[in-house]
Amino acid sequence: MASQNRRLPAKGRDEGILAKFSQSQIVFRGRETAGEVAIVAKKLLRSTGRAAWIAGTTFLVLVVPLIIEMDREAQMNELELQQASLLGTPPPSLAPPPPK
Repeated sequence: MASQNRRLPAKGRDEGILAKFSQSQIVFRGRETAGEVAIVAKKLLRSTGRAAWIAGTTFLVLVVPLIIEMDREAQMNELELQQASLLGTPPPSLAPPPPK
């Protein structure tokens, strides 16, 4: 029993130190700062998500139709070259300039 009585006060002192430490100004400021960092991070993620959505929709509206049109143009040029080679006429890019 004597050994148990000796342990109890030591345990009580440890809890007192932890309680004092958890109530200290440094811990309070640390928790406050962590909360502010979490708020800023949340706002940053929201604004980054909005910016990504705006960039994505702008790309879809402006750039994708341009890519499709450029592909159509390339296909038309290739078709004209194939038709010209079948008919025996030189392709438009290799034809001599018209006389003046």
